[in-house]
Amino acid sequence: RLKVVARAGVGLDNVEVPAATARGVMVVNAPTSNIVSAAEQAVALLLAVARNTASASAALKAGEWKRSKYTGVEIQGKTVGVVGLGRIGVLFASRIAAFGTRLIAYDPYIQPARAAQLGVRLVGLEELLRESDFISIHLPKTPETVGLIGEKELAIVKPGVRIVNAARGGLVDEQALADAIAEGRVAGAGVDVYSKEPCTSSPLFAFDNVVATPHLGASTHEAQDKAGLAVAKSVKLALQGEFVPDAVNVQAGGVVAEDVRPLLPLAEKLGRAFTAVAGGIAASVTVEVRGEVVEHDVSVLKLAATKGLFSSVVEEQVTYVNAPHLAAERGVEVTLATQAETVEHPNLVTVRGALPDGRTVSVSGTVTSAGARDVIKLTEVDGFDVEIGAEGILVFLRYADRPGVVGTVGTLLGEAGVNIAAMQVARREAGGETLMTLTVDQALGA
Repeated sequence: RLKVVARAGVGLDNVEVPAATARGVMVVNAPTSNIVSAAEQAVALLLAVARNTASASAALKAGEWKRSKYTGVEIQGKTVGVVGLGRIGVLFASRIAAFGTRLIAYDPYIQPARAAQLGVRLVGLEELLRESDFISIHLPKTPETVGLIGEKELAIVKPGVRIVNAARGGLVDEQALADAIAEGRVAGAGVDVYSKEPCTSSPLFAFDNVVATPHLGASTHEAQDKAGLAVAKSVKLALQGEFVPDAVNVQAGGVVAEDVRPLLPLAEKLGRAFTAVAGGIAASVTVEVRGEVVEHDVSVLKLAATKGLFSSVVEEQVTYVNAPHLAAERGVEVTLATQAETVEHPNLVTVRGALPDGRTVSVSGTVTSAGARDVIKLTEVDGFDVEIGAEGILVFLRYADRPGVVGTVGTLLGEAGVNIAAMQVARREAGGETLMTLTVDQALGA
């Protein structure tokens, strides 16, 4: 019955995410709760290293007044190299720019135009090492980034550089950094993270020009409050069966644009309706999105539609987490198609699929505003034009057009105690195939 595992922080080393995913259990964390605190910690370390703050403070408290010994350097006019322009790297860059610095950055996953918007010039790692007066590291810890700055890299740095690592331990080789400081190639370092933690012994601790802190990047009252609130909101959404942007094991995760969010329940409803009309599982399905909304990332609508496709045909709980897994298990390929051209409705979502017997089935819908409320509407079902609200339980009936069918259906439902909320009959021609679409207040036989 487990639905969600929440981590009030960033790290997920203590959660077996693949096992949770296979069982449809959502795993959420608070990835943005500490980004401001982490960026500010990096700034604090850089300033402390530049002005010898920690060692001067310790000396004065020990009874020494040695101003000349702790002469530092200004930051203004210096070149600051930012290794990694993710969320924390961007926050650090914007703050350190206020000191009148020149910013360069190494990040192979960001476009030069985006870096230019931030006032940062993208360079290669070697150029950054050679040009920077200060270097601050803001990368995740992956097999590719471990040891990114080691003996080889430290041999080519600009003499007198100061290095800050408040990201992850192991990105900088601690022994190689200590050797570079001892040789005078590196003028100082600010270190908040270590390859093994807790860390109470490091070759870096021997130097007065190293400011070392015990992984304090997220250690602010504000960051802890944000983490708790963020995961509480995520757990609430998960238990309500809604999309959770901070779920780490949901495909198409991330922040959903405000214009896309109202289409999530529509896409899921269309997936359910498609399966009901098709009478089984399709061999392949395409989720088509048309209109102005395609200016945004709409991949989450494919995920919502996939969730709807299987919600009424499998025994296990279907979630945003395991819906792609269920589709893959059953050999159902779900793809996304977008088109920006204007349609009758500002935005239109269609779930179209090919069945094993060769038939093609489609269901379309849109979202309209009714005052302060969004209303989900079906606009097409298997080639029949309809215009009916899709909230509540949908019932589809096919029959050959003839008098008395509507009355008979109404009578049967009434005798069963099922109330009809809305009804629409669509036909291609008199006496031909007809589709009756109803929304009812409770399931048949309930």
